[in-house]
Amino acid sequence: MARIPNTYLDVFPLCLGGNVFGWTANEQQSFDVLDAYAAAGGNFIDTADVYSAWVPGHSGGESETIIGRWMATRGTRNDMVIATKVGMAPGLKGLSATTIRAAAEASLRRLEIDRIDMYYAHADDPDTPLTESLHAFDAVLREGKVRYIAASNYTAPRLAEALAVSSREGLARYIALQPHYNLVHRSDYEGELRDLSTREGLACFPYYGLAKGFLTGKYRPHTRIDSPRAASASAYLDEHGLRLLATLDDIAAAHHATVAAVSLAWLMAQPNVVAPIASARSVEQLAELLPAASLSLSPEDLVRLNTD
Repeated sequence: MARIPNTYLDVFPLCLGGNVFGWTANEQQSFDVLDAYAAAGGNFIDTADVYSAWVPGHSGGESETIIGRWMATRGTRNDMVIATKVGMAPGLKGLSATTIRAAAEASLRRLEIDRIDMYYAHADDPDTPLTESLHAFDAVLREGKVRYIAASNYTAPRLAEALAVSSREGLARYIALQPHYNLVHRSDYEGELRDLSTREGLACFPYYGLAKGFLTGKYRPHTRIDSPRAASASAYLDEHGLRLLATLDDIAAAHHATVAAVSLAWLMAQPNVVAPIASARSVEQLAELLPAASLSLSPEDLVRLNTD
C-alpha cells in the first residue's frame, strides 16, 4: 500500500478503472473483476458520474451503480477507497456550485455510500469562477460528503490558479491530479504539470495508463482485435510505437511479466505517481495487470523505455 500525500488514504499501487463497468463489462462480469481485484489486495477504484453515458440507452452513472451494488453485496465499503468525478455527465456538465452539489448527492446514492473518498473535478470549467467551484467543493467536504478533492484534465496554469484560490480563501485544496499519461503520451504531464505537482506535493493518478490497450502489447501489425478501442489503440502502430513494443517485449521476457505489467510499472516509477489507473473487462485481463503492483524495473529498464 502507498499513502497518498497530504491524506490519510493508503491505496493499492494499481487503481482499478471503472469506465468499462456497464459498458464492455456487464454487471456480473464487473463483479467478477472487482472480486478478483479485491482478492489480490486491491482497494482503490476510480469511476465517474458520466460512465457510461456514451452507450446508447445509457444516461451516465451505470458504473457507479454497479460498484455500489458490489460493495453492498460483498460488504466491502470500509475496505475500499472510492474516487469519482463531476463535470461531464449529461445534465450535470461544468463545475457550478449547483452542479457540484447535485452531482455529489447523485453519486452518493448510486454508490450507496455516505462519503466519497476522492472527488474529482472531471475537467476544468472556464465558464465558472474557480472561487465558486472551490467554495462548493469545500462545502460538501465540510459536510462530510467528501473526504478529499482532486483535479482531472487541468492545465498547469489553471491548476496553479486553483491552488492559489484555495490558499487565499482558506478552502479545501486539490490534493491530486489525474492527467492523460502513459509511455506513448507523455507531453500532457511531463513538464509544467509534473513540476507543479512536485512543488505542491500533489499525487498523480494517470488515466489511459495502457494507451487504450496499445500498451498491453496485443495490438500488432496485421492483427485484428475485437475491441471497441481497437481503432484508437492501433493508431500508435507507427515507427516509434513498434520500437517501443520491441523494448517492452524484451523487458517483459526478462522479468517473466506481461507487456501490460511492464508498461504500468514504468508509470509507477515516475515522479509523483502513486497509482496508475487501468481497467479490465474480464478476470483474465485483470490478471495481466496485477503483477505491475510488485514489479520493480531496473534503472537500465527505465532508461531503455525512456529513450525508445
